[in-house]
Amino acid sequence: MRHGKAYDIRDAAYQAQVHGEIDRCTHLCQEISLCDSRRKDEILAKERALLAGRLEEGTYLTPPLMIDCGSRVFLGRNVFANHHLTMMSLGTITIEDGVMLGPEVGLFTVNHEPRNIRTIMTKEIHIKKNAWIGARVSILPGVTIGENAIVGTGSIVTKDIPDNCVAVGNPARVIKQI
Repeated sequence: MRHGKAYDIRDAAYQAQVHGEIDRCTHLCQEISLCDSRRKDEILAKERALLAGRLEEGTYLTPPLMIDCGSRVFLGRNVFANHHLTMMSLGTITIEDGVMLGPEVGLFTVNHEPRNIRTIMTKEIHIKKNAWIGARVSILPGVTIGENAIVGTGSIVTKDIPDNCVAVGNPARVIKQI
């Protein structure tokens, strides 16, 4: 599903595989969100389960959060995600070391075919090392955020952002190099 092929969401094979993963992840996200914040070990164990056993050293996800396909999320070391992170990750999300995500960031790898809303297409999102994604940023399918890039609060990212750039707006546009 990472390469943009179209899928009919009514297909039985699609539903069995994808909805099983969505149900698993929804349950774990609800459990994480309900955990007492002082029970760090319990939260970490649930986050590891959510991400199919992959949670690198120094990476911290602040509950509450919603990740629909945790098996398709790949996080590097020392990634920080503030509260209310939303990942629609069926198309795969890769976040490299040192990335910071502000509150209410949305990463969306899935979109619907405009002429047939029962058909979806996915494209991977890739956020490179040490990027900083501001609060309430939405990143759309197929976008790569460059190394050390900064995306300003409230931006909607529809196209790739190069390394060492600051981008803001709707749609996000590069305003300067760092």
